[in-house]
Amino acid sequence: MTEDGMILVDKPAGITSFGVVARVRRQLTQQLGKRAKVGHTGTLDPFATGLMIIVTGKECRNAGNYSKLDKEYEATITLGYNSTTGDPEGELTPVSDLQPTKAAVEAALQYFTGEITQRPPIFSAIKINGRRAYDLARKGEVVEMPERQVTVFALELIDYTYPEIKIRVHVSSGTYIRTLAEDIGKVLQTGAYCSQLRRTKVGEWSVVGATAVQV
Repeated sequence: MTEDGMILVDKPAGITSFGVVARVRRQLTQQLGKRAKVGHTGTLDPFATGLMIIVTGKECRNAGNYSKLDKEYEATITLGYNSTTGDPEGELTPVSDLQPTKAAVEAALQYFTGEITQRPPIFSAIKINGRRAYDLARKGEVVEMPERQVTVFALELIDYTYPEIKIRVHVSSGTYIRTLAEDIGKVLQTGAYCSQLRRTKVGEWSVVGATAVQV
């Protein structure tokens, strides 16, 4: 670890992004003998794993440049249920036991390739009138999330064994894979949520060789 630079971290499931930052800060502070300045360039949900770019010292001023980069993910979408959070941490509600054909799944994925409109999940870090959306949602307040235009550059079906769809996706910054999973479930009329998520690339940087963080 260096006082001014970037660190590629492979985040495990079960820890928040802020938890990762805190651990890196603690280790770097011990190494330098003084409090280290550490920041992140984009969060990952607690259930998600994969690449986080951590910036330290003077490089923190460039955090926004990293956050604007394209991202690549591998995700598992589970059909048949909706989740209040769009992921396995929310309350699951059964929707349908309909089992779409592989052709129907492939057609649905094609529908979400290119420039699309998304409404981000209410359980997200987006600020609404200066407050985090997830804080408002947890307090039971009504949250109206504005739609946004995002780009899905590539969406590949890795495997489909009902009820799980496994995909590889390359998206623009600001794209929510949880929302993509839910929208695919709507098109298939089955309901769906993102049950597993791994970020494999941010811009030119890959999770391959990134430093693992222990939970």
